[in-house]
Amino acid sequence: MDGLSDLSFFSLLIKRGSLAAAAQEMGVTPPAVSKRLAAIEARLRVRLLNRTTRRMSLTPEGETYLTEGELLVAGLEALERKISGGSVVPQGLLKISATLGFGRRHVTPHLSRFALRYPEVDVQLHLTDRPVNLVEQGFDMAIRFGEQPDARITARKLASNRRFLCAAPSYLAARGEPSAPRDLQAHSCIVLRESDETFGSWHFRNGARQETVKVRGPLSTNDGEAALAWALDGHGIVLRSEWDVAPFLRSGRLRVLLAQWTPPPADIHILFPTKSHLQAKTRTMVDFMLDAFADRRRIGRAASDDTALLW
Repeated sequence: MDGLSDLSFFSLLIKRGSLAAAAQEMGVTPPAVSKRLAAIEARLRVRLLNRTTRRMSLTPEGETYLTEGELLVAGLEALERKISGGSVVPQGLLKISATLGFGRRHVTPHLSRFALRYPEVDVQLHLTDRPVNLVEQGFDMAIRFGEQPDARITARKLASNRRFLCAAPSYLAARGEPSAPRDLQAHSCIVLRESDETFGSWHFRNGARQETVKVRGPLSTNDGEAALAWALDGHGIVLRSEWDVAPFLRSGRLRVLLAQWTPPPADIHILFPTKSHLQAKTRTMVDFMLDAFADRRRIGRAASDDTALLW
């Protein structure tokens, strides 16, 4: 088989994540997929994948074959697009990762619209709050919070997103309102174990002043929706993203605390491997999502002003 066909096969195998899933996609048996992979490795005289009964991972040679091979495929697509006047239709499998809560609430509806507009693209959405390796796990793009230091990954800001310290009026009526970050140590705080952040350490800035407070409370969780539900029930103070709490701040079910002290921002980015030529399906999805969230990228006014909320 020709090299470009092998590259497409290998890319599909990585995106699907297993021999069985790739076989199902191709309409062949898993032994046939294994045989073809072995033939490619024999032709190249290198091992491309480390395989066990539970998982497979790219070898250094496999990662080079995948990333540089995709550049060749993208270059061919760009050439065809140039010759055909830019009429290449987005098509094929597009594998996307997003966080659980934000993905369910804000990404899924836009992907529904995308699927109607571009029926030739098969979208596979994977929701997880765990970090993902785009190349090794075969994702075309990811939607994540915060800065992305990896130079191999291109990050485009999708939406502005602040974090608010807030509590229900019922809790504040019973326990009072903190006037400085250090007062939080005397309060019941609903602690969220999220990403790789230090458990129970909340950071604040007021101009040039910075404070880190170790908080605690009787309720903690690794699920943002559970933490928010407890805060709404009056169990304590919570630190949550604007996209999550904005409706409750507007309705008065939650109130912003320590408005002059700002937690670190958690802007939302769309990430994709850095390449000179993106495939049409990836480029189209990036442009589609940036357009869908365009009104979320403006900078809000004072955090305590409900009319300034972006979400």
